[in-house]
Amino acid sequence: MEFSKMTYCRPNLAKLERSYARITQAFEQSRSAEEQYRLILEHEKLFCSFRTMASLALIRSSININDKYYDGEMSFINASEPVFTGYQLNFYRAVAASPLRKGLEKYTGSLFFTNIGLSLKAFSPETVELQKRENALETEYEKLLASAKISFRGKILNLSELQKYSISPDRSIRREAWQKTAGFFLSNSERLDSIYDELVKNRTEQAHRLGYQDYVQLGYDRLGRNCYGPGEVKKYREQIVHDLVPKITELKKRQAKRLGLPDIKFWDDGCLFPDGNPVPQGGTAELVDDAQQMYHEMSPLTGEFFDYMKQNGLFDLESKKGKEGGGYCDDIPDYKSPFIFSNFNGTAGDVEVLTHEAGHAFASYLALRSIPLLEMSCPTMDAAETHSMSMELFARPWDKLFFGKSGAEKFHQYQLESALDFIPYGCLVDHFQTEMYRHPEFTPEERKQVWLKLEHLYRPWIDFADMPFFNAGGGYQRQHHIYSSPLYYIDYCLAQTTALEFGVASEKNWKEAFSRYLAFVKAGGTKTYIQLVESAGLELPFHEGCISRLCAEIGSYL
Repeated sequence: MEFSKMTYCRPNLAKLERSYARITQAFEQSRSAEEQYRLILEHEKLFCSFRTMASLALIRSSININDKYYDGEMSFINASEPVFTGYQLNFYRAVAASPLRKGLEKYTGSLFFTNIGLSLKAFSPETVELQKRENALETEYEKLLASAKISFRGKILNLSELQKYSISPDRSIRREAWQKTAGFFLSNSERLDSIYDELVKNRTEQAHRLGYQDYVQLGYDRLGRNCYGPGEVKKYREQIVHDLVPKITELKKRQAKRLGLPDIKFWDDGCLFPDGNPVPQGGTAELVDDAQQMYHEMSPLTGEFFDYMKQNGLFDLESKKGKEGGGYCDDIPDYKSPFIFSNFNGTAGDVEVLTHEAGHAFASYLALRSIPLLEMSCPTMDAAETHSMSMELFARPWDKLFFGKSGAEKFHQYQLESALDFIPYGCLVDHFQTEMYRHPEFTPEERKQVWLKLEHLYRPWIDFADMPFFNAGGGYQRQHHIYSSPLYYIDYCLAQTTALEFGVASEKNWKEAFSRYLAFVKAGGTKTYIQLVESAGLELPFHEGCISRLCAEIGSYL
């Protein structure tokens, strides 16, 4: 069905509560694994229905933050989600306690029980009101950023529209763009400080009520990380500092030389070439048509998927006034449809969206049609981000469609340098959040000092000079995930590492590497991240030496 025709109906919590009470009681009284599995499938219908309505409200409110109806519905969803989760987890408790678990695992697999065990551990009715407030604060943050109206050289721009000027080949323009960005955040700094302060304390209180020492492990459990913990991530970050940061420092010296500069200032960091970063040819419609050709040539499955997306209007791509910033892919389970939301701005990022978010959407498209349990359709986000970041690299043979032949060569250098450059930043975001939840008592000023210290550790090549807001350590306030998706960001780093391994393999034998990628994607969430990586013949990012070996491989291409 076309997205515009998908019907939204506010979830009826009272009806959902009665339905869950009925299937929970029936499950506890059932004496056969077959009957219990049938009741699990009834739960799936209720789960999918709620998720569908929540997704429709989210997408439509993101497209137009001034739509009062969907703004109201998002307020309802934010308040209802923790309540609905309570109904769902009452049912999961009955499932987890089933004496017929061995028989049930023949239908669900054992990982289903591992995952619901984490969900049960990470929720209590005592945290519902705190979670409602947490959701409201996250929405307030996103709306605050989306409300930006920045005067820039005779235009009124939002933050997404301003981004293309921040990487301009004209140094004065990109510096001014960053100064304007800094001005917006400085003018809202006090409220941004208070929102984050309340979020940290709120999440910490949730952790304490659930018996956790702090929010870090609770955050891991809520993200479903079922095969590694903070210790493994710490070792990974240490590898990045030891092995990758020195390599990027050298790349930045080469970048400064290309730009004709003695060193890299903060406002130079995102501009890789003196004539500007690669820019795609054509507008939104042309890029979508080019993507459709690419996906048809890539494989029958990807061609079928992209046709479905285009025919059903499952994109909202262009930046416009009143639209939330950023980009994402979301599932609409009842329609077995993914949806891609973005803010095209005429930069290489537009092509990255058509490959990155389409990687997510392709995985969702396959999983929603082949895996009956929604809980098992999507893996943990480290693997899900591998779907998307790997798709960016598998698209390299077709980049000439978007950039032309010479532009594609330039884009390939830009793409690899940007991919490597991102990983230390992602580790910085993760390390910062970990410190914040280990020390919830920090003041806003202390938080900024920690961010600045970590900037120097993970990105020592950056000189903030006299740039306001950023030179005082406020840069974390720009990162949506720090506010809205706590402890998620390291998933991007792990995924980028694994995706680069796929990328290296694709340069040697594209068809063989892509067949392994398809198997990785088709497995959905039926395997852990470690199992997925190992079954694809890739090295785990946590393994000692993984990063140094990968740096050597990528360095040979650069």
